[in-house]
Amino acid sequence: MALLKEWREYAYSEEMQNSKEGEKLWSEYFQLEKGIYEKLLANPEEIVEGTVEDLAGKYEVPLSMMVGFLDGINDSLKEPNPIDTMEKDTVVRLEIDCEKLYYNMVGCEAEWLYTLPQWDEILTKERQKELYREQKNSGTIRHEEPKIGRNDPCPCGSGKKYKHCCGR
Repeated sequence: MALLKEWREYAYSEEMQNSKEGEKLWSEYFQLEKGIYEKLLANPEEIVEGTVEDLAGKYEVPLSMMVGFLDGINDSLKEPNPIDTMEKDTVVRLEIDCEKLYYNMVGCEAEWLYTLPQWDEILTKERQKELYREQKNSGTIRHEEPKIGRNDPCPCGSGKKYKHCCGR
């Protein structure tokens, strides 16, 4: 079975979602994830490459958690890895698109990640704010009703001016 499928079946299982064990797993995962991002963002231009097992060793995390990390970062890479079929000896490449990563972190509401101090060296405060607003607005649906003027015909169909009908 591919590592990603194993990770998802374990980490997102019903038992893990509603248990102390699940809380412990995710708490540990988020701490490890933060540590990996701190190291990656300290040198964002570096392209990290190696087998899944090698990267787990490099960042001192269990193999399963490295798989979860790779799943999370995959959409923020310049070229995605074949995560659906990866095994421990699959070579992966982490060439990060920093703006996309920041945007996706905001989208996941991972405040512990998009507020890391390393971002200040990578993106200006203004750019961080722009990406934050862009991400937050991307999920907002706006239905703009046409503005009805006082002297326009009333939309109710009465034939009267708006100001003498529904606009009172």
